[in-house]
Amino acid sequence: MILTMDIGNTNIKTALFDGKEMYKYWRMSTNVSSTSDEYGVRLTSMFAHEGVPVDVVDGIIVSSVVPTINFTIEHMLLNYFGQTPLFVAPGVKTGINIKYENSRELGSDRIANAVAAYEEYGGPCIFIDFGTATTFGVLDEDGSFLGGTICPGIKLSSEALVTGTAKLPRFELAKPDNVIGRTTLTNLQSGMYYGYVGLVRNIVRKIKQELGKEAYVVATGGMALMIAEESKAIDKLDGLLTLKGLRMIYERNRTEGEKGQ
Repeated sequence: MILTMDIGNTNIKTALFDGKEMYKYWRMSTNVSSTSDEYGVRLTSMFAHEGVPVDVVDGIIVSSVVPTINFTIEHMLLNYFGQTPLFVAPGVKTGINIKYENSRELGSDRIANAVAAYEEYGGPCIFIDFGTATTFGVLDEDGSFLGGTICPGIKLSSEALVTGTAKLPRFELAKPDNVIGRTTLTNLQSGMYYGYVGLVRNIVRKIKQELGKEAYVVATGGMALMIAEESKAIDKLDGLLTLKGLRMIYERNRTEGEKGQ
């Protein structure tokens, strides 16, 4: 089985794939202070809780946007799983043409998203990842990655709002009943929710205008469902998009001997 890990700024998402099928899925918080042993105990405990032995793992692939913990994660995987992971980095085969001016600047999670989006949904395609940052990526009909947009995630935006002001309280992200709020709480919820819905809708519209054609829109990430319901700009929700892409990249980098096993 193949273990995939998507290390984000807030969470680490990991899934175990049996062939093309996801077998198990786990999440844990990203903590730059944790040691390799702490990560190892957490992850192997998750395996044990599901009754899955760690020796079922035949290979591991990692996407990370937190380079400061890559060394820790690599040593954890080697010590607890007996595997040296493949990190998505320059030189790894992806099967897509990246038209970024400097492809080294492109986040490995966005590369994984691009691979899965084209494989699963074809092109042209717009893929949106609602994480700590919200990223938009654009694929043409041939599967080339054209570029995209990055903006603050909705949780990050709400946190900046309350920490940057003296009197505004912390609030739960939720869809309010009305746009016109009659309390400070509903004012905050309305501004954040409907403002973000408008942001997503407008960026998707502008991308399609620039492409000069329709494009399929797929979204992933924790806040995707909340925004998709109101924006009407998203065609498909795929919470496993990044992890699927990692599995595909791993398969494209296996040696001929490994493929025959």
